[in-house]
Amino acid sequence: MLKIEEREGGVLALSGRFDAAQVEAAQATLGQATGPLTINLAGLDYIASAGIGVVLQTFKRLKAEGQELRLVEAPPHIRNIFHYAGLDQILTIE
Repeated sequence: MLKIEEREGGVLALSGRFDAAQVEAAQATLGQATGPLTINLAGLDYIASAGIGVVLQTFKRLKAEGQELRLVEAPPHIRNIFHYAGLDQILTIE
């Protein structure tokens, strides 16, 4: 199950598993997020393609609004998923 915690300074912290079952809840939160937005991935155990799709959707929306999206503190196995998909060329991953 995915948990999304709102923190100060425009930071959303994701933890748990981000799969297709969690997309609707994640879209409800990320779809309302304003930029600049930082998503902390430190507590994320797993992300499926459906979860990556929500992140990309949020990135595109914020970019169209002239805002920035950053992904931070991704565990190595999560960072690798973004890298293998070539998304580290599009997204800011720190």
